[in-house]
Amino acid sequence: MNDSCDILISGGGIAGLTAAAAFGSAGFDVICVDPTPPVTERDAEGSDLRTTAFLQPAHSLLEQCGLWDRLDAHAAPLQIMRIVDAGGDVPEPRVVRDFNASDVSDQPFGWNLPNWLLRREMVARLSELGNVDFRPGTGTVSLFTRFAEARVGLSDGSHIRCKLVIAADGRTSPMREAAGIQVKTTRYGQKALAFAVTHPIAHENVSTEIHRSGGPFTLVPLPDWKGQPSSAIVWMERGPRAIKLLNLDAESFETAMTERSCGLFGPLKLASRRTIWPIISQSAERLSGERIALMAEAAHVVPPIGAQGLNMSLGDLRCLLELAQARPDGLGDSDMLEAYHKARHAEIELRVKGIDLLNRASMIETRPLRDARAMGLNALYSLPPVRKTLMQMGLGVR
Repeated sequence: MNDSCDILISGGGIAGLTAAAAFGSAGFDVICVDPTPPVTERDAEGSDLRTTAFLQPAHSLLEQCGLWDRLDAHAAPLQIMRIVDAGGDVPEPRVVRDFNASDVSDQPFGWNLPNWLLRREMVARLSELGNVDFRPGTGTVSLFTRFAEARVGLSDGSHIRCKLVIAADGRTSPMREAAGIQVKTTRYGQKALAFAVTHPIAHENVSTEIHRSGGPFTLVPLPDWKGQPSSAIVWMERGPRAIKLLNLDAESFETAMTERSCGLFGPLKLASRRTIWPIISQSAERLSGERIALMAEAAHVVPPIGAQGLNMSLGDLRCLLELAQARPDGLGDSDMLEAYHKARHAEIELRVKGIDLLNRASMIETRPLRDARAMGLNALYSLPPVRKTLMQMGLGVR
């Protein structure tokens, strides 16, 4: 079977589904494929228990593509970003610095939602769009491009002709590989545990990032769970330590995570199963090729620090959408794709390097270097102009 469309999106994760909703809402004919059907129930096998914090710039995009009305009631606002250094002899706060969104805006920094729920609501939105064809269980296997169009082979034996291929198919992107675009990868020897907890002390819409060693321990607000305050946790550690933690019984794990949290929210109790994944940095040497654009983790991967990962991806999407709407007749041509690469590549490289430095600083093991980190954190974040600049940069405000 052969088919055609304006845009073929390879990848049905959060970024790919958002792209399908955005381009579909803008009037383009879209086919979106992913080899793995989305898991849309919290406690189902294979569900993604990570969360996504949509920062302020994402709000208008989500409204524009008809997603925000579906997400608003489920979102936990992020009013304060709290950085804690707990690198002393015992796990307790030595330096605490708050970044309050009210210092730069009349809105929260962003809104946090579970990934499984995002998939559920995004798939529902796509079903409302007659010009979007979402095909879960089907992947991309081949790419042939020429000046006027691309032809993509799918795992069901069919082929799609389109003007633009958007590769949103992850860090091992088959479409990126088919286009011959190389990547640079940095491995840290870290893994991240992701899970949800309840706690007796309310989070008060504060996202808390605690630095000791091995990587940050981050608690991000969620709506209450079974009448208790709840947070999503991403706990980064060196690989062997992370695996050991994953294999602890629930009671021992709860003791360990309460200690690592410095007890800031009282005793933490597991409210989900634990998942684990490796931490890397990765960036593509180019964001485009003939009739193909890379976005999201096909283009860049960063450690989960400062809610930058998906929000960089949405920056990719906004740029692609603006270029496509400015010249619909030039969709996917060399001028559009070269403009996309030039607009995004330098900023992505800067953010990848910046997050790499933050992660390496958070991994520090030796006490003297941890003391130096605490002093630097205290001095840097105490300067009001620096604090404001860092908040604006984190939000993507130029």
